[in-house]
Amino acid sequence: MKYIVYCVFFLSTTIYSQTKYLTKTGTVGFEASVPSFEEVKAENNSATAILNVENGEFAALVLVKGFRFKNALMEEHFNENYAESDTYPKATFKGTIVNFDFSTLGDNTALAIDGQLNFHGKTNSIENVPAIISKKDKNIIITGGFKALASDYDIKIPKIVSNKIAEVIEIFFSFDLQIKQ
Repeated sequence: MKYIVYCVFFLSTTIYSQTKYLTKTGTVGFEASVPSFEEVKAENNSATAILNVENGEFAALVLVKGFRFKNALMEEHFNENYAESDTYPKATFKGTIVNFDFSTLGDNTALAIDGQLNFHGKTNSIENVPAIISKKDKNIIITGGFKALASDYDIKIPKIVSNKIAEVIEIFFSFDLQIKQ
């Protein structure tokens, strides 16, 4: 009887378990530089991301105060005046890797990601984000980037600095995901 119960339990957990890959050290960054002015660029190296390899669902979370700039004053202005990180402490993305098939994944597989990006209290659909996905050893590496408008997330750029900060923000990401134990 114990043997039958054990077999049923084992089969049910195997059937219903989903294989997920995770990282807590992903990189998300952005650049809003304008030629001839100081670089407006930041990076966050503590992004969390998870991928369900059975259906291609993908999610990422970034703490906004984790973005680091070369210039400390620029970082302060970003957190206080633009991102308002005390009010909106995190940015999230939830979506799906289009046509994701773990069994055919190789080196540098070009796919697209669709989903919802929430930043500064606003959620917008992001579609057809180009991504390069690779299976390396036991890890899955996802890299890519896209552009977004500051105005789509209600980020107001004061007129006095509007010629020094781009309205079109280039966002880039890199995640080295390991199987979740």
